[in-house]
Amino acid sequence: MTTTRDQPGAVALVTGASSGLGAAFVDHLAARGYEVVTVARDADRLARQAEAVGSRFGVNVEPFAADLADQGARDLVARRLSDPDRPVDVLVNSAGMSTHQRFVGGDLAAERQALDVMVTSVLELTHAAVGGMVARGRGAVITVSSVAAWIPGGTYSAAKAWELTFGQGLADELAGTGVRSLVVCPGYVRTEFHERAGIDVEALPDWMWLDPPDVVAQALVDLDAGRVVSVPGALYRAARLGLKLAPQRLLRGAGDRRPRSTGQVPR
Repeated sequence: MTTTRDQPGAVALVTGASSGLGAAFVDHLAARGYEVVTVARDADRLARQAEAVGSRFGVNVEPFAADLADQGARDLVARRLSDPDRPVDVLVNSAGMSTHQRFVGGDLAAERQALDVMVTSVLELTHAAVGGMVARGRGAVITVSSVAAWIPGGTYSAAKAWELTFGQGLADELAGTGVRSLVVCPGYVRTEFHERAGIDVEALPDWMWLDPPDVVAQALVDLDAGRVVSVPGALYRAARLGLKLAPQRLLRGAGDRRPRSTGQVPR
């Protein structure tokens, strides 16, 4: 089974597109010939990215500034995804955030914001996209989760677990339609995510880190192969097996022992 890259004028929409894994997805999909709709909060950064990617790969890049924590902004992105006159063939749900806090005694508004970005937006944007994909008989939804989905460790892990379960269930529902669902579960990735979360990246050895282009390249290989879950890196593939077999009481302890500043998590 091949991706929709063989379809002339295929379009991908990527959230969290201006940095990290989202930016790497933009580059890889543009290299495959996709036109790309890039969604993130920073309009200036999106404009610079659109010019650079369009020039480098010779494709159209449509910057779409939107804060996915805002319902009105999500509605606008959903409208773009469901527009029958401008169909989107691949949706990449890559936007993510950390709350910079523990849950107990933390700011509830920050928790709601994180939930909207990592859960509500995935739910609403995927719902907006898949109807048209199924009607056309082709397409894909890629959702960036994390190995944190297998480690009980606060609301970030809970959101990532939801993404994983949602993406797997969606794959089952889409079977036979020509539309696929892939969940990407990386470990620690060298992105701005950790800096924004106030995480001391020096606390972890180099061998634990993945690079965004490698994560995305493996994800697209797994998508082409029809896999449902992509875990990049031999270390994290082995860790996934161990996490699935380990007793829950040990995993709960591991969540507490992860190195953290205000909340360190893999992503």
